Amino acid sequence: MNGVRVKADCTLKPSDEVAYYMTPAEEGKTAFTVLYEDENVTVADKESAVNSEAVFSALSEKRETYFIHRLDRNTEGVMIFGHTMSANEALLSAFRERRVQKIYHALVFGVPPKQHALERAFLEKNARAARVNINTKGRGVPIETEYEVLAQRGETSLLKVTLHTGKTHQIRAHLAFLGLPVVGDEKYGDSARNKAFGAARQRLLAKQLTVDCPEIGLCGATFTSPKNL
Repeated sequence: MNGVRVKADCTLKPSDEVAYYMTPAEEGKTAFTVLYEDENVTVADKESAVNSEAVFSALSEKRETYFIHRLDRNTEGVMIFGHTMSANEALLSAFRERRVQKIYHALVFGVPPKQHALERAFLEKNARAARVNINTKGRGVPIETEYEVLAQRGETSLLKVTLHTGKTHQIRAHLAFLGLPVVGDEKYGDSARNKAFGAARQRLLAKQLTVDCPEIGLCGATFTSPKNL
């Protein structure tokens, strides 16, 4: 900033000049691809290590864009953005009323005791530590995380995860609580196993988004990332 290297949490002032330097590998990487676009929405497939805000910013350069939901920086996959005030309001209502289904793929350490399960617990935010805690004692808000085993790969398992509640870090924290930490997750996962596995980023993919929002012409429309873990 202004020719001086700074930390990520510095405060910007009007007229500050900011430069961001990338490696050759980063320069050649696409931040996202567009899966679907019309006058109301854009559905994007975000890459890992890209902030959701970066996708929003790029779309906003072309036309009016509204933030509907976020993915963690190191979670890749499907996101939807609105382009009109009416589309924004309709999509936010659809999310609130659970007319949007989010399905993830997660590569985890361990083998689940069941091939399919709907797990319930409570999630409590710890703002100071920038993380959440999972418990079965009733502290926090109730959460529901459904998983299905798609494949077992030695010491890891590939899970299809359906969110019935969409809370901060829910998948990563809840799976870790169940003894199934997401591979590459340094916040809730197993650092030693991540290092041994050579996983620098979490293996979590927002695989599919189904939107039932007839107000903007999306009646059970399903959007799927072509990526695989």
